Amino acid sequence: MNKFYPALFHKAEEGGFWVSFPDLPECLTEGDDADEAYRMAVDALGLAITSRLESGEELPSPSEPDQFSEKNAYAVIVEFDSDEYRRRTGSYAVKKTLSIPSWLNEEAMAKGINFSAVLQEALKTQLGL
Repeated sequence: MNKFYPALFHKAEEGGFWVSFPDLPECLTEGDDADEAYRMAVDALGLAITSRLESGEELPSPSEPDQFSEKNAYAVIVEFDSDEYRRRTGSYAVKKTLSIPSWLNEEAMAKGINFSAVLQEALKTQLGL
Protein backbone atom coordinates (compact mmCIF):
# COMPACT_ATOMS: atom_id res chain seq x y z
CA MET A 1 0.00 0.00 0.00
CA ASN A 2 1.45 3.34 -1.06
CA LYS A 3 -0.01 6.60 0.21
CA PHE A 4 0.93 10.11 -0.86
CA TYR A 5 0.43 13.14 1.40
CA PRO A 6 1.51 16.76 0.98
CA ALA A 7 4.01 18.02 3.53
CA LEU A 8 4.97 21.61 4.17
CA PHE A 9 8.70 22.19 4.42
CA HIS A 10 9.27 25.29 6.54
CA LYS A 11 12.65 27.00 6.55
CA ALA A 12 13.84 27.10 10.15
CA GLU A 13 15.44 30.29 11.45
CA GLU A 14 18.44 28.38 12.79
CA GLY A 15 18.88 26.50 9.50
CA GLY A 16 17.40 23.33 8.12
CA PHE A 17 13.70 22.61 7.82
CA TRP A 18 10.79 21.59 9.98
CA VAL A 19 8.03 19.62 8.31
CA SER A 20 4.29 19.50 8.95
CA PHE A 21 1.49 17.50 7.34
CA PRO A 22 -1.74 19.52 7.05
CA ASP A 23 -3.85 16.35 6.79
CA LEU A 24 -2.16 14.71 9.80
CA PRO A 25 -1.64 17.42 12.43
CA GLU A 26 0.11 15.03 14.83
CA CYS A 27 2.82 14.42 12.23
CA LEU A 28 5.78 16.80 12.63
CA THR A 29 9.50 16.36 12.09
CA GLU A 30 12.66 18.25 11.12
CA GLY A 31 16.00 17.90 9.37
CA ASP A 32 19.29 19.75 9.01
CA ASP A 33 18.80 20.01 5.23
CA ALA A 34 16.10 19.22 2.67
CA ASP A 35 17.30 15.63 2.11
CA GLU A 36 17.35 14.77 5.79
CA ALA A 37 14.01 16.54 6.33
CA TYR A 38 12.47 14.45 3.54
CA ARG A 39 13.80 11.17 4.99
CA MET A 40 12.51 12.16 8.42
CA ALA A 41 9.16 13.12 6.86
CA VAL A 42 8.83 9.64 5.32
CA ASP A 43 9.42 8.05 8.73
CA ALA A 44 7.08 10.46 10.52
CA LEU A 45 4.36 9.83 7.92
CA GLY A 46 4.83 6.07 8.33
CA LEU A 47 4.49 6.32 12.09
CA ALA A 48 1.37 8.51 11.85
CA ILE A 49 -0.35 6.27 9.29
CA THR A 50 0.58 3.07 11.12
CA SER A 51 -0.63 4.48 14.46
CA ARG A 52 -3.94 5.56 12.98
CA LEU A 53 -4.52 2.22 11.28
CA GLU A 54 -3.60 0.24 14.42
CA SER A 55 -6.09 2.27 16.47
CA GLY A 56 -8.84 1.70 13.89
CA GLU A 57 -8.96 5.29 12.65
CA GLU A 58 -9.62 6.05 9.01
CA LEU A 59 -6.96 7.90 7.08
CA PRO A 60 -7.90 11.35 5.82
CA SER A 61 -7.94 11.98 2.09
CA PRO A 62 -4.78 13.77 1.01
CA SER A 63 -5.17 17.47 0.25
CA GLU A 64 -4.04 18.96 -3.03
CA PRO A 65 -0.54 20.42 -2.60
CA ASP A 66 -1.43 23.66 -4.41
CA GLN A 67 -3.89 24.49 -1.59
CA PHE A 68 -1.06 25.64 0.65
CA SER A 69 0.81 28.88 0.49
CA GLU A 70 2.80 29.89 3.51
CA LYS A 71 5.71 32.29 3.74
CA ASN A 72 9.05 30.44 3.94
CA ALA A 73 7.40 27.07 3.24
CA TYR A 74 6.78 24.91 0.20
CA ALA A 75 4.66 21.82 -0.38
CA VAL A 76 6.26 18.47 -1.16
CA ILE A 77 4.47 15.20 -1.82
CA VAL A 78 5.77 12.51 0.56
CA GLU A 79 5.24 8.85 -0.28
CA PHE A 80 4.60 6.17 2.34
CA ASP A 81 5.34 2.62 1.15
CA SER A 82 3.90 0.31 3.79
CA ASP A 83 5.89 -2.76 2.64
CA GLU A 84 9.22 -0.93 2.76
CA TYR A 85 8.32 0.69 6.09
CA ARG A 86 7.41 -2.68 7.61
CA ARG A 87 10.74 -4.14 6.44
CA ARG A 88 12.67 -1.30 8.07
CA THR A 89 10.73 -1.07 11.31
CA GLY A 90 9.27 -4.54 11.90
CA SER A 91 12.27 -5.94 13.71
CA TYR A 92 10.58 -7.94 16.44
CA ALA A 93 11.88 -11.47 16.70
CA VAL A 94 9.96 -14.50 15.46
CA LYS A 95 10.93 -17.91 16.82
CA LYS A 96 11.57 -20.62 14.22
CA THR A 97 12.27 -24.30 14.76
CA LEU A 98 14.61 -25.97 12.32
CA SER A 99 16.56 -29.19 11.93
CA ILE A 100 20.22 -29.61 11.09
CA PRO A 101 22.50 -32.67 11.28
CA SER A 102 23.91 -33.25 14.77
CA TRP A 103 27.52 -33.13 13.54
CA LEU A 104 26.89 -29.67 12.03
CA ASN A 105 25.32 -28.47 15.27
CA GLU A 106 28.33 -29.72 17.28
CA GLU A 107 30.83 -28.02 14.95
CA ALA A 108 28.94 -24.73 15.03
CA MET A 109 28.51 -24.83 18.81
CA ALA A 110 32.24 -25.53 19.28
CA LYS A 111 33.06 -22.44 17.22
CA GLY A 112 30.51 -20.21 18.98
CA ILE A 113 28.45 -19.63 15.85
CA ASN A 114 25.33 -17.48 16.33
CA PHE A 115 22.65 -19.56 14.59
CA SER A 116 20.16 -16.68 14.37
CA ALA A 117 22.70 -14.33 12.77
CA VAL A 118 23.76 -16.95 10.22
CA LEU A 119 20.16 -17.75 9.30
CA GLN A 120 19.29 -14.05 8.93
CA GLU A 121 22.32 -13.43 6.70
CA ALA A 122 21.52 -16.47 4.56
CA LEU A 123 17.86 -15.49 4.18
CA LYS A 124 18.79 -11.93 3.17
CA THR A 125 21.22 -13.31 0.59
CA GLN A 126 18.64 -15.74 -0.78
CA LEU A 127 16.03 -12.97 -0.97
CA GLY A 128 18.42 -10.47 -2.54
CA LEU A 129 18.00 -7.98 0.31
